[in-house]
Amino acid sequence: MQSKAVLFDMDGVIVNSERYWVEIEQEEILPAAVEGTPDTSETTGMNFREIYDYLEERNEMTASKDEFVASYEEAARDIYGEKVALQEGFEELLADLREDGRTVALVSSSPHDWIDRMLDRFDLREAFDRIISAEEIDGKSKPEPDVYEYAAEQVGVGPEDCVAVEDSTNGVKSAKASGMRAVGYRNQSDEELDLSAADAVAASPAELREILLDE
Repeated sequence: MQSKAVLFDMDGVIVNSERYWVEIEQEEILPAAVEGTPDTSETTGMNFREIYDYLEERNEMTASKDEFVASYEEAARDIYGEKVALQEGFEELLADLREDGRTVALVSSSPHDWIDRMLDRFDLREAFDRIISAEEIDGKSKPEPDVYEYAAEQVGVGPEDCVAVEDSTNGVKSAKASGMRAVGYRNQSDEELDLSAADAVAASPAELREILLDE
């Protein structure tokens, strides 16, 4: 049965920001905040404020949470305002999905000001039916299902009739835990994340388009 709503994660799906985040986290943010070399394989897809809490439970921190958050905010201005590129054919994909009668939404762990910077840069504000940030809810970040349960309510479609497009292990887990189908998207970043829990996996924009238009 065809899905009624398609929900897109932002980082690594709509724009190629993950490669820049991986680089700046490994080279600048984490060395300044954490003693040693932390394992960040489980933090991809999490809200950056929750990343600090996750790391603090497992590592000796050398920076305060305020300093950690400020470093992410500064990096975000550069990444979304200058560096990222839009996924190839993404505007056409959105248009075709909407023409097909599907609701399309952006669902991200990033705060609205980061999302807005990306939307303004690529003039995408009118391309989505709903734009959702995890900061809108008093709940847990991915991999918990809270943000996708909220997103289903906001678009007025039951989770069983939604498909989420995610590039991270945590994102796929979040979507699946909410009762949605999940499409994993391999975004050619340096991280090879486990997307095995997804219902389908796309390795290119063309494959993603084929999967979604047939979903």
